[in-house]
Amino acid sequence: MSSLSTVQIKEANAHLAALHHRVAELEGTVREQAESLIRKDEQYQISIRDMIGAKDREIAEIQTRLAQSEVEMKRLMASIKDKDREMERLRHHSRLLAQMCRSRPLLNTLVSLMAQAEGLSNLPHEEQCNGLPSVPDFAQSEDLEDSDLDGTLFGTTV
Repeated sequence: MSSLSTVQIKEANAHLAALHHRVAELEGTVREQAESLIRKDEQYQISIRDMIGAKDREIAEIQTRLAQSEVEMKRLMASIKDKDREMERLRHHSRLLAQMCRSRPLLNTLVSLMAQAEGLSNLPHEEQCNGLPSVPDFAQSEDLEDSDLDGTLFGTTV
């Protein structure tokens, strides 16, 4: 075997020292990068928790608004149904009033004929319509009580 010269040993030692120094530098860089990654990971985890919290709060707010909207919608639907029922009732009353209005000339004629049949001379006579006298409107029972017809019977039961 050959023996190594002192120059070769010194060069090898210098090379090993440089290599050791370079390994130490790389380990320091790796440590710094690891610490940096750990800090970034912690920051990202905090950001993610903040985003999750904001998302959860937003979802809760949206659910609250949805529940309020559903309650309001139910209230409005009930109101619409009530108004539809009222409109149907008013339509029915309107149809009845229209029928009454169409029947009024016949009723006036009937009342006039009944008055003539009973021989009432105290009814005010207005213009003749279809050969029959017109009779004033007797729309409410209070009008009949105050009129001159209080004691008069028409000979019919109604």
